[in-house]
Amino acid sequence: MNKCLIVVDYQNDFVIGSLGFEEAKRLEPLICEKIAEYRAAGQDVIFTFDTHGEDYLETYEGRRLAIPHCINGTEGHSLYGGVREAFKDDDIVFSKSTFGSDELYDFLRGSDYDMVELVGVVTNICVISNAVLAKTALPNADIVVNSHLTASNDIDLHHAAIEVMDSMQIITGNQ
Repeated sequence: MNKCLIVVDYQNDFVIGSLGFEEAKRLEPLICEKIAEYRAAGQDVIFTFDTHGEDYLETYEGRRLAIPHCINGTEGHSLYGGVREAFKDDDIVFSKSTFGSDELYDFLRGSDYDMVELVGVVTNICVISNAVLAKTALPNADIVVNSHLTASNDIDLHHAAIEVMDSMQIITGNQ
């Protein structure tokens, strides 16, 4: 089975920075374990990076969420903790200025993955956006978003996002 792991936005600003939250910290060892599992099986590991410029507050998102975060070149933009240590220079990386990555969609659409697993943050924003893009790009592949390997700063929205993904035939472990 050809599969890949997508680590969504597990960056300092979402864990300990300007948009950090306690539940995100809990994911670190679980994501590191999942990365090691994929590497041991010779499967691809992909990272998305929420990436904004100094003009963030002038963007559509910035006018609605007026908390600068993941500014390119800052420590907040970097991967967090052990996940940073697990990153390799030859990993596939997609920087994105919004919730979903059109480049990731294009990449997946041209791939032959049988399974795509997503882990990371934030469940109800970037995780769900990229899971839907993966399902659209690879409608016959298993798209997996384990509810215990993602987190949100709002537990109710986390559960709601998991339920929505369940309804879209994305495998969440809630079935």
